[in-house]
Amino acid sequence: MVRPPRRSKTLEIELRPPRPRAALAFVVMTRHPPLFVVGIDLGTTNTAMAYAECGADAPSVQTFPVPQLVAEGEVRERRTLPSYLYVGVGPELPPAALALPWDPQRTYAVGEFARTQGARVPARLVSSAKSWLCHGGVDREAAILPWGSPPEVPKISPVEASARYLQHLKEVWYQRFPHAPLEDQQVILTVPASFDEVARELTWQAAQRAGLQNVVLLEEPQAALYAWLDAHVGDREALLADVRLLLVVDVGGGTTDFSLVSVEWRDGRLALDRVAVGDHILLGGDNVDMALARAVEQSWGERLDTQRFFALVQLCRTAKETLLAENGPATFSLSLPGRGRSLIAGTLSATLQREAVVRDVLDGFFPLVPASAEPNTALSRAIGEWGLPFAPDPAVSRHLAAFLRHQARSGAGEAWPDAVLFNGGALKPVAVRERIVELLQQWSERRVTVLES
Repeated sequence: MVRPPRRSKTLEIELRPPRPRAALAFVVMTRHPPLFVVGIDLGTTNTAMAYAECGADAPSVQTFPVPQLVAEGEVRERRTLPSYLYVGVGPELPPAALALPWDPQRTYAVGEFARTQGARVPARLVSSAKSWLCHGGVDREAAILPWGSPPEVPKISPVEASARYLQHLKEVWYQRFPHAPLEDQQVILTVPASFDEVARELTWQAAQRAGLQNVVLLEEPQAALYAWLDAHVGDREALLADVRLLLVVDVGGGTTDFSLVSVEWRDGRLALDRVAVGDHILLGGDNVDMALARAVEQSWGERLDTQRFFALVQLCRTAKETLLAENGPATFSLSLPGRGRSLIAGTLSATLQREAVVRDVLDGFFPLVPASAEPNTALSRAIGEWGLPFAPDPAVSRHLAAFLRHQARSGAGEAWPDAVLFNGGALKPVAVRERIVELLQQWSERRVTVLES
């Protein structure tokens, strides 16, 4: 079972799973008492780490800036570690290009430079390792990544890729806290609520390979709710006073999760019981990036090869994040270089309009649909070439409608939530959150409260 947060004197939290597929806590006690509690979000597109000091009178959570390669031989701190791994040094890089100050012989890169270099040489890039961990159609412990790469490229398993991200975090943590190695701390590693037991076990194995023994797996929607409760210690009872059913919508880089939590008052105390978890949906911000890239490709009137299309996907991701940011610009120009002798002459350019991108994201992934909507399973898996079984229907709103309606039919109680909590990078744009609230209010014909994180 997942360890609950420390109980306050005024709040009783009972987040119980609805079925045996609950998050498991794998704990191996270390020889030294931990000085820190460390949280790691091992995301599909980005990995983040935060920490708090054990035993502090007023512990505060601090984000850990992650040192990483950002260019050949250049290490800088970034707020997150992009979840990309570049394997092996080929003829495109000098031998010491991937060297780190603490490991001059390193032959792979993770993070920002891995993503940048991988856009140039996609055959050597591992991405979406988290999605591969839950792909039951392949041997997840076999060396299959980078998917579809030629024989001369070294291969690793999804488990090993995840372990290398965690290994990097362990290494950079030690540079800052040599007196408190990460393996001696209490580590909380988040996983999607819809991860099956195999995916959870493999995530734990990745932590073990990285040398992290004292590990607890915590479901991401639960972590988001705990974070909200902690941020609203003084007013959470008042904010939840009129809430009976809370929906947690978690849309990250590669997965979509829905959870329902009942809100009750028991003996004057607030009790939160998780009553439902949706199926695992391989759908997220990565799909948006690829859809934008396909639209740009079509506007150019030519079919790109895999390498250039992958580079275009990375450019579209940057464009999306820039345009959809709060107070983002009205336009974003991108250029895709040619190849070989046509490097300059073959360059393709496009200018994306903020208004058009917002419309494409809302209409394509969060369309207005009736409460009776069902995911369209007849749609082709347009992105199957990437090796992952993405959801055929990219409309998150149709998946959400089906989830809520199923809960009503299954006897889970009231289907329509009166409050919603958002989590995941794909839900950062205000327009996306507003669209989901609009849908919920349209379906339930009542006001829905947004729990601001």
